[in-house]
Amino acid sequence: MNEDESLRRYGLRPSSADLPYIREILQAQADLEQHDQDTELMKLCCLQLFNADQLSDVLVIWQAKESSWDAHCSIDVQLLCGAGLNATKAHLEAHGSEDASEALRYLLDCEAAGDFDNFSVVEEARWRANYYLA
Repeated sequence: MNEDESLRRYGLRPSSADLPYIREILQAQADLEQHDQDTELMKLCCLQLFNADQLSDVLVIWQAKESSWDAHCSIDVQLLCGAGLNATKAHLEAHGSEDASEALRYLLDCEAAGDFDNFSVVEEARWRANYYLA
């Protein structure tokens, strides 16, 4: 599957029944070597999960982001926050795993650097929809 096929099949706001398939696609891409990853497909999968706004996907997206240098650069930190910035920070803090702690540190650093100035889930989703559907 590539980015265009995923967009046609699942759209930007997939049904809850489609979310497991999107997670599988993202995980399969994250498991590949960097030179074999389709980071555009990965970014789309992360947006689809962002739009589902389930806190359980925060670490799924984080692990994909951290799977390679290219993925880290391609998957924007804002995509971790489909349920909102504060809810995401609280979720990561409560989770307590090493991955959650790393993601929280990174998120806090990005917030301090201004990456979340004027952040809004609705506006982020709208801006990204314009990118994909324009």
